[in-house]
Amino acid sequence: MRLLAVKWMRTLTVCIMCSLLLSLLIAFVPINNSQYLCAKQSATSKPLFTAGTGFDRHESGHKLAVIVPFRDRFDELLLFVPHLDAFLNRQNVSHKIYIINQSDNLRFNRASLINVGYLLVNNDCDYIAMHDVDLLPLNAQLSYAYPANGPFHIASPELHPKYHYKTFVGGILLVTNEHFEKVDGMSNRYWGWGLEDDEFYARLKEAQLTVNRPHNLSTGINDTFLHLHDRFPRKRDYAKLYNQREVTRRRDRETGLHNVRYELIGKKRLTIEDSECVVYSVRLVCDVRSTPWCQPKTGGATSKQQQQKSSSTRKKKKAGA
Repeated sequence: MRLLAVKWMRTLTVCIMCSLLLSLLIAFVPINNSQYLCAKQSATSKPLFTAGTGFDRHESGHKLAVIVPFRDRFDELLLFVPHLDAFLNRQNVSHKIYIINQSDNLRFNRASLINVGYLLVNNDCDYIAMHDVDLLPLNAQLSYAYPANGPFHIASPELHPKYHYKTFVGGILLVTNEHFEKVDGMSNRYWGWGLEDDEFYARLKEAQLTVNRPHNLSTGINDTFLHLHDRFPRKRDYAKLYNQREVTRRRDRETGLHNVRYELIGKKRLTIEDSECVVYSVRLVCDVRSTPWCQPKTGGATSKQQQQKSSSTRKKKKAGA
């Protein structure tokens, strides 16, 4: 009996020691719970985190194409793509970012680039964002959801850092494919800076499409957007050549999505901080007979002055002949 008791005590001591060692091992060695989290997420079939005010991409079925007219704004692009990609992901908006890069020697034409962008990507989306590269949304209440009730102007006059007139629809505007085609896209006559979005507003109004805007936001003109143009100043092309000022003040009923002319010269995928965009490089085609102001002014004189000088020279030569 005494020998049996000794053996029992030894066995008990060994068990206690093993338990202590196992407890110490659990206490000091970290446990990786990533497999547990993955298993949990797979079991629920839904993301563990959902934020923002947008829709669930898996339920809505809508696809957004962000069309960015672009030329020589690489500093802004480096900030824009990661920022907007993260912003839209937080809203669960199914999206792709398309940079439409104007690769020619003509004056910049924002409207034509948007038309071209739409023609290139409309089969992969059902609504677009006409988006400036220098305007970043900051307030999570700004929804990029499908604008079923008509065009949705995110950068409204009450919120945009710079432009505050009532008919302003520039900066960031969401439009369904149906509505963009209904108004025949944008005018192709606006070479240089400005007024193309005002003409587009006239198209929307004529088509009886109501422009909707954000309401009841917790921010205002100073903190709803980050306007990068103020930080990276570049000279804008305000020149009005030939009869450009007169022609571009009228509603354009001749040009639009149906007759924009361009040449696609390249397509590249670009990744910036793990965010991807597609860059289409295009050459726009200009009919100098209808819009001679598509060509930049040269030297110290405007193209109109040069044309008048050339005409005067021809008349003198004819008179002396």
